[in-house]
Amino acid sequence: MRDFLPEDVRRREYVIGIITRVYERYGFEPLETPAVENIETLLGKYGEEGNQLIFKILKRGEHEASGQADLALRYDLTVPLARVVAQHQSKLPRLFKRYQIQPVWRADRPARGRFREFYQCDVDSLGSSSPMVEAELCAAMSDALTELGFDDFVIRINHRELLTSILSVAGVGAYQHGDALVALDKLDKIGPAGVDGELANRGIEEQARNALLQVFLPPDPGDATPVGVLPRVAAFVTGDEAGQRAVASVQAIMELVAQTSAAGKVRFDPSLARGLSYYTGAIMEINVADLAGSLGGGGRYDNLIGMFLGQNIPACGFSLGLERILVVMTERNMFPPALATTPADVMIATFDASGAGAAMRLAAMLRATGLRVLVYPDPEKIGKQIKYADSRRIPFVALLGDDEIKAGTVTVKNLAAQTQATYDQSAAGAAIRQGLTQRG
Repeated sequence: MRDFLPEDVRRREYVIGIITRVYERYGFEPLETPAVENIETLLGKYGEEGNQLIFKILKRGEHEASGQADLALRYDLTVPLARVVAQHQSKLPRLFKRYQIQPVWRADRPARGRFREFYQCDVDSLGSSSPMVEAELCAAMSDALTELGFDDFVIRINHRELLTSILSVAGVGAYQHGDALVALDKLDKIGPAGVDGELANRGIEEQARNALLQVFLPPDPGDATPVGVLPRVAAFVTGDEAGQRAVASVQAIMELVAQTSAAGKVRFDPSLARGLSYYTGAIMEINVADLAGSLGGGGRYDNLIGMFLGQNIPACGFSLGLERILVVMTERNMFPPALATTPADVMIATFDASGAGAAMRLAAMLRATGLRVLVYPDPEKIGKQIKYADSRRIPFVALLGDDEIKAGTVTVKNLAAQTQATYDQSAAGAAIRQGLTQRG
């Protein structure tokens, strides 16, 4: 958990602003939920590993000594959304598209781009099982990352039912599916040998391990006539009805994505597992080359809302990880040079305490023109005040001495150009704005 200094906050607001605008272009509406949920709301929704990462809140007052927990910090934004839909169903439209950008908390081990408190930038569509939902989510993610300046990302897609089918056909027992998925989800991190070892440690037979790795490994680059990954997987699950349905679902999504701005960015990857246990259909994840992990992910979770409501509602969502995006953008120097790194456009400097009222009046006039104005509160030496403005990268200083106050004027100093001019106070705002435009 971290503090964010002004420059950090500006960068975060820049990224959040772009993501929000993209989400709203796709018809998503804003939603916010509390930081704290009843612990029963969260437990059992994220799998065994997820349960261990939930920040629990101990009972208070006379129950404190029990060491029991009744509340927990929000682990993600999806389970709270399901709770909201169940609780406020009568107030929501049948097709509900929402976005939510708020912090979540996980008792995780901090690493590069991984924190215990971090923001998620979620979009979810509830009420439709159409593959258009997944295709639009992929397009929204692609648009957001493209507008942020990314050009080397890929959106990997798979299907939970297809994974189940592959595991069954390979000979992995149903009781071992969860263990196998946890191991396979690490293929891009620990490689085939590491996954094989982890599968073996989890008690999966050698024949099944070999079959799985044959399916999940990418085609041999030396193969002159490689079989496409999706056809190869489709052939492997031939005869399994659920597997064939899942293949058809992935194909339909890919065909629709080809008609969107995400065309060429989405790739089928049978090794994508994603650990959260509530996924029921298509699953997606965004990767860039130099990040061990993802910039975001999501999937279809048609059964989750039913846990709260008693009836299933089709649902699918995608989440961008703000912290990892910021890490990569900072390392790649992707933020625009024009991103504001100063608290004000102009600073008003006064010569003595008697000028305080005049300074406040001038500040109000300049702010009314849309300028950001900082009034230096202490009548220190003008050189010291100008030095402060320069150290904060404030481009203009408004000098307000006795002569200017009496004449209703103000002398504006351009610190970068080392020039100055005197204006009527009513015209100073326009002059400073013009100067800001010329600076670019």
